[in-house]
Amino acid sequence: MTENRFPSPFELETPAGAEGWEELYPYSVLFSEGRKDYEDSRFWFMDSMHWGWAMSPWDADHLMFAIASLSQYNSRHYLVPPANGIDFRIHNGYPYFSPNTIDDEATVGARVPQFMERAGHYFMNWDDLYANWLGKVKENIAALEAIDFSPLPETEDLETVVRSGRGVGSGWDLQEQYHRFQDLAQKIWQYHFEFLNLGYAAYLDFFGFCKQAFPSIPDLAIAKMVAGIEVDLFRPNEELKKLAQKAIDLGVADAFATPDDVDAVHAALDTDAGRQWLAAWTEVEEPWFNFSSGTGFYYYDKTWRQDRSVPYGFIAEYVSKLQAGQDISRPIDEIRAERDRIVEEYSELLASDEDREAFNGKLGLARTVFPYVENHNFYIEHWSMSVFWKKSRELGEMLVKEGFFSRADDVYFVRREEMDTLLFDLYSAWAVGAEPAGPHYWPAKVADRRRIVQALEASKQPKALGPPPKVVTEPFTIMLWGITTDSIDLWLNPDDESGAITGMAASPGVAEGPARVVFSAEDIGDVQEGEILVAPITAPSWAPVFSKIKATVTDIGGLMSHAAIVCREYGVPAVTGTGQATTAIANGDLIRVDGNTGKVTRL
Repeated sequence: MTENRFPSPFELETPAGAEGWEELYPYSVLFSEGRKDYEDSRFWFMDSMHWGWAMSPWDADHLMFAIASLSQYNSRHYLVPPANGIDFRIHNGYPYFSPNTIDDEATVGARVPQFMERAGHYFMNWDDLYANWLGKVKENIAALEAIDFSPLPETEDLETVVRSGRGVGSGWDLQEQYHRFQDLAQKIWQYHFEFLNLGYAAYLDFFGFCKQAFPSIPDLAIAKMVAGIEVDLFRPNEELKKLAQKAIDLGVADAFATPDDVDAVHAALDTDAGRQWLAAWTEVEEPWFNFSSGTGFYYYDKTWRQDRSVPYGFIAEYVSKLQAGQDISRPIDEIRAERDRIVEEYSELLASDEDREAFNGKLGLARTVFPYVENHNFYIEHWSMSVFWKKSRELGEMLVKEGFFSRADDVYFVRREEMDTLLFDLYSAWAVGAEPAGPHYWPAKVADRRRIVQALEASKQPKALGPPPKVVTEPFTIMLWGITTDSIDLWLNPDDESGAITGMAASPGVAEGPARVVFSAEDIGDVQEGEILVAPITAPSWAPVFSKIKATVTDIGGLMSHAAIVCREYGVPAVTGTGQATTAIANGDLIRVDGNTGKVTRL
């Protein structure tokens, strides 16, 4: 690395044991000699917020679906004035993004009225369009659930296929179901960004107004003006609290003494009262416990329905707090009181009634659309994606029975377009009455790809590639990922001598305590009362830990990242986007987190 830039993607070596990694991903998402001049001249940052680990081929599909859809809504649907899409590449198994901003003032100006017309239609009809969106998403989930990957029959049914004159058979059905499955998967991400970019746009419009009207206003003060929201993303955690209270009311709280042993919990619940409690769980698990313990973007992330030890552990903690007489409710009244105080304070500083009317209008719109910024997370990343992964496993299980795979999750190591060839191999051999080639080809291929992904996961890849931008102005990059001119400078020139780590002031308050460094959902059970959570990024399903931690620090994330929003809603101090917290801080280190200034100090 030279002094003023990050490494070139063309200079990075392939990690040992990962030779041939390029074949896991389509040619279009790799850095290539044909585009070298363009690619080597741009700044690329790793999106470790969403894809922090090396990706299997099917994990990567959703990266491609997501960012193409995000970009499409910016550049082709709403014509966001200063921004087109976000270019993306996969290198050594990890995602790198490069925002495609528009610098030409004439082009930006020409897009403003078009954006106002297009986005304005959504803003003026938000509730109706959002209700329609929710219906579309649920229809898509139901369509995914209906996908059928049944094995091919020995013979076609006489009545439904032959005598009906249907004209196509089960081999065609299997291939058609797979194509529909992938179409529905891509539609998940089309729906994801229909509203999300507008949610950010409305907030950023309000943010820009405040910065102009109150030049010295802290970013955090603006964020606090839209706090105190009720969103569906918090519903799974609220349901756990109700189940904890129900366990106490029914006298079965002791069943959760060893929540990691789900069988033992269920054995202890094998009573009339216990069965009542289990019935209460069943009433809410669909849809609320289709909640991934990770980001939901990786095939191995388990939901609360799949692995009950995670939510049972949270229930056990809530039971303990309730029995001790503690209040486990979210401090929404205090958050709203502080929100209203700040709004009143700044409103009084405005010079005219016209300015106050504009301020109230923009604030009202931001509050109207803001819940979607969190709600989509449940309906898309968690519920929709959990069904996608479940159906993928069903496809894998069928192919295990057909001899193509040795285990169901081998399916994730076959590229989307390769699966077409695999299924045609299965179909054509079935049609001919001969042996398919796949069982002699895919087991070794998949084993090799597993080894490659493991080698990529064991490697350490740079946070960014290419020349740093002179100034970061693209608003989503700042608000969502927390990538600023200052943070990039710290990546290039880390200050290892100082005890302070700098990030974004994401949620107010100051706290001191021992650090608990958590890299994945598997570690979340280690978090103890009174500790400070330090993580690359938090997952929505970690919400129950916010009732026992003192503060949160993350490597990546801006004011509008989930970690920042949920900490403000739970009244927990937070500093996000530090870039180095998980490497600079060790378990047990005593640290001070100042969520008002964005400083984290090792004591």
